Amino acid sequence: MCVLLIIPYMINAQTGKVKGRVMAGESPAAFASVGLVGSNTGTTADERGHFELDQVPAGKQMVRVSAIGFRVQELPLTVQPGQVSMLQVRLQPQDARLREVVVSGTMRETYLMESPVPVEIYTPRYFQKNPTPAIFEALEIVNGVQPQINCNVCGTGDIHINGMEGAYTMVLIDGMPIVSALSTVYGLSGIPNSLIERVEVVKGPASTLYGSEAVAGLINIITKSPATAPRLSADLFYSSHRELNADVGYSKRWNRASTLLSTNYFRFDDRRDVNQDNFTDIPLQHRLSIFNKWSLDRPQGRAASLAARYYYEDRFGGEMQWQPAHRGGDQVYGESVYTSRYEVLGNYQLPIPENLQLSFSYNDHQQNAAYGETVYKGHQRVGFGQLVWDRELGEKQQLLLGATYRYTWYDDNTPATGQGEDNENQPDQTSLPGAFVQHELKASEKYTLLSGLRYDLHSAHGGIFSPRLSMRWAPDPDNIFRLSLGNGYRVVNLFTEDHAALTGAREVVIRSELKPEQSYNANLNYQRYIPLGSGFINLEGSAFYTYFTNKIVADFLTNNTQIIYDNLSGHAISKGLALNTELAFTFPLRLHAGVTLMDVYQVQRSQEAGKERVPQLHAPRFSGTFTASYQFRQLGLTLDYTGSVKGPMHLPVQENDFRPEKSPLFSLQNLQVTKRMGTGLEVYSGVKNLFNFMPMHPLMRPFDPFDRQVGVDNPYGYSFDTEYNYAPMQGRRFFLGIRYTLPQ
Repeated sequence: MCVLLIIPYMINAQTGKVKGRVMAGESPAAFASVGLVGSNTGTTADERGHFELDQVPAGKQMVRVSAIGFRVQELPLTVQPGQVSMLQVRLQPQDARLREVVVSGTMRETYLMESPVPVEIYTPRYFQKNPTPAIFEALEIVNGVQPQINCNVCGTGDIHINGMEGAYTMVLIDGMPIVSALSTVYGLSGIPNSLIERVEVVKGPASTLYGSEAVAGLINIITKSPATAPRLSADLFYSSHRELNADVGYSKRWNRASTLLSTNYFRFDDRRDVNQDNFTDIPLQHRLSIFNKWSLDRPQGRAASLAARYYYEDRFGGEMQWQPAHRGGDQVYGESVYTSRYEVLGNYQLPIPENLQLSFSYNDHQQNAAYGETVYKGHQRVGFGQLVWDRELGEKQQLLLGATYRYTWYDDNTPATGQGEDNENQPDQTSLPGAFVQHELKASEKYTLLSGLRYDLHSAHGGIFSPRLSMRWAPDPDNIFRLSLGNGYRVVNLFTEDHAALTGAREVVIRSELKPEQSYNANLNYQRYIPLGSGFINLEGSAFYTYFTNKIVADFLTNNTQIIYDNLSGHAISKGLALNTELAFTFPLRLHAGVTLMDVYQVQRSQEAGKERVPQLHAPRFSGTFTASYQFRQLGLTLDYTGSVKGPMHLPVQENDFRPEKSPLFSLQNLQVTKRMGTGLEVYSGVKNLFNFMPMHPLMRPFDPFDRQVGVDNPYGYSFDTEYNYAPMQGRRFFLGIRYTLPQ
């Protein structure tokens, strides 16, 4: 009996007790998990963060503490026999992007932080901080990405990455090159935010995996999955400028199939002329987009999806008195553009043991436009197919093999499709088969090496090689270095990509046969996570350098009435630095800020002038973006303050132009308040362009758009021109919206 009484005393003498509290910033971490590393001893903190561990073996121990949304912490502790050890724990917020999955950098799913290629992820919630009717306008608050308006009359534009023009940016939908050639000018405004699950941005050439056009980078728009999309979603807003935007989505699930139907309608029908030049400041628009996607649940989680989208837009800009009867005439100037487009895309994983996936897309784009008295009718069809084999080679290696085929058919009523002495119309047809291989070696948790090679055989230009090498080194989880080296190429489709070539305001001159563009790129990226006492800082910096051995140059300056296209007789360079900063705190404040410094120019050689440095138009030496969000939790309010800053950029001026050849420093800023009204219901309101900034002198000689009086009281020979632009001609406006989401 004495022995039995002594045993509990001996056990207690060899163990101790641990008490403590877990805090998340200044608040208790309710129900945090607390346990000893290497044992089954553990407990859960109460609602005030207090915890207690009994029967802890004496000696040195490691206590592990975790909570949802916070970084796991392991703390050393020495337990004295028969005594109570006190432990205070303060958890650090976890960067939510650590476990986000991306596909754009390597064409296979991988965690963002483990990708050897730097990828930026933006969710619809980020874009909702400044609600817009389409992804084109939404990208204004992404650092290093610049939506650029190319025409002050019809308002068409493209997306620049790191100062390079929009034709060098590849826009994908679910990994398929849907937006290309003719649709890079007119199709970007037709992608509504309602169908977006996330947007992945890769800066730097991605031609090894994605082929032509991915020279400056790519924007991959991942659409919502029908299986996980809300059953019903609606987002409507109206502005003081009479802009109406409506996004409505509906999803339905059956036993094995699910579908998503998403529609978008946008209307702007207010003829505004604030600067009193008798031209509409912003083009009128009526736009409808319908998207339907189906997915099928298959054995072993194999993929199978099919989607289709139809898009129609009626767009007009011009003199205030213009009516549809004036379309294509020479009495009243107007630019009227009808766009009709449909797309089909899908993917199917073959029912075999190997991971072999077939992806395909097809789009048909019809354009009917009148630029003053110049009528342009274009028709483009693009078919694309891709077969990818993804294979693991042991635990540390991954092999990706792919074969692609792209067919483009294009016809219009311009000399671009004229053949022979009689200029007989003949549609242009090109085929582009290709193959690529990519090898990924994960030598350790710290080091990953990615190498790849692509070969494309263009029907007109022959074979093109695109190599690639990327490295990732992470000495610890809070520091990541990435180095990417690669080659980019682009086959030029002049009349389908450059709106300036179609407006009729200037004569198009092509001096020689245009060759494919070639470039070489290096990108060094560093990411640093810094935990704070009440939050964290996530820093990301990049240095980029792109060298073009050939580039198609558009010369606006030699002749006021011409645009002269030619191969570059020299080289072109795009280089710079970019920094992104994210700050999050345990109190409800979150900040994002980014700045890009860049120098983009061409070096042309000629016998007369030797080497001449020519700056890239519409490429500011510096630009920045910022977002700040604060939640008033007890009131159910969220305040969002967003904006962008653009430094001076070179503009297409005429000889002896009275307008400045550089734009001023300017900023576009927005403010929004969102109120949660109940489960899934939000009401939001705010103001865009808070400081009412509008560019000066957008049009040259708007009183003579047909150039009938160029020789009258015009000593410098100025002519009508629409290309001088650096910011939207739309001032301050207020908006009110409602958003509703019904989950599955």
